Amino acid sequence: MLWLAGLIFLATPSASSQVTAPTAEIKPPDMDMILQRMEDTPHQDPAQSQPYKVTREYKLFRTYGQKPTSEVTAEIDFIPPGMMTYKIIEAKGNSLGEKIVRELLSRETDSVGRKHDTEISRVNYDFVFLRRQNFGIAPEYVLAIFPKRKEKYLLRGQIWVDATSFRIRRIEGVPAKSPSFFLKDIHITMQFAEEGGMWLPVAVDGIAVVRLFGEYTLTGLNTISSEAVSLMR
Repeated sequence: MLWLAGLIFLATPSASSQVTAPTAEIKPPDMDMILQRMEDTPHQDPAQSQPYKVTREYKLFRTYGQKPTSEVTAEIDFIPPGMMTYKIIEAKGNSLGEKIVRELLSRETDSVGRKHDTEISRVNYDFVFLRRQNFGIAPEYVLAIFPKRKEKYLLRGQIWVDATSFRIRRIEGVPAKSPSFFLKDIHITMQFAEEGGMWLPVAVDGIAVVRLFGEYTLTGLNTISSEAVSLMR
C-alpha cells in the first residue's frame, strides 16, 4: 500500500497555526482481475498452439569473469501443448558449459511436459501485489510469487506483468526445491518479448554454485527461426 501524506506549518510573529493536508490513499489494483487476465492471456498466444523452433546461445562465466569460459548453441523445438526436444549444435571452451546446458535443457524438457503443474497461475502459486513500475513507458504490476508446493519446477520470487496486455515480461526467483545435486543456490531471471507474433522468453540468466567448481553465471539468448516466423504469417 502506497501512502502520500503532507503536513504544512504556517507561522506568524504573533500567532501560529497548523494545517494538515488530507491523506491520500492509493489502493492496489484488483488482484483477482490482474490474475484472471494474466491466466487468460496465454490462451491467445500462437506459441501455445503452433510448433516453433528457437536457437539459444549460452555463455558461461566464472564469477566476476569478463570472458566466457564456455559457449554453447542449442536448437530447441517446441511442439504444443507439451513437447520439447533439443540438440546441441555447437560447443566451445570448457566442457563444463555443455554439461550444465544439457542438464538445464533436460529439466526444461520435463517442465514443458508438465505445463499445468508449472505454469504461473493460482493453481500453483499465491500472489502478493508489491508495486507499480514502468518498463520504459509501459506500466507494469510487480507481484511476489509463492509456490504452493515445494517443487524444483516452481520459483519463489517476483514477476513483472504488463498492465495493458497482462503478459508476463519478467520472472525472477529461486527454485522452491533444489533442482539437482550438481547445481545449487540457483537464481534465475527470464525476460519475455514478442518475437514473430509470439510471446517468448528472449533472455534467460542464471547464477548458481556448481558442485566442486564454484559459482558461475550462465546467460542464454533466444532467436526464433525464420521458419517459425514464416509459419506465423
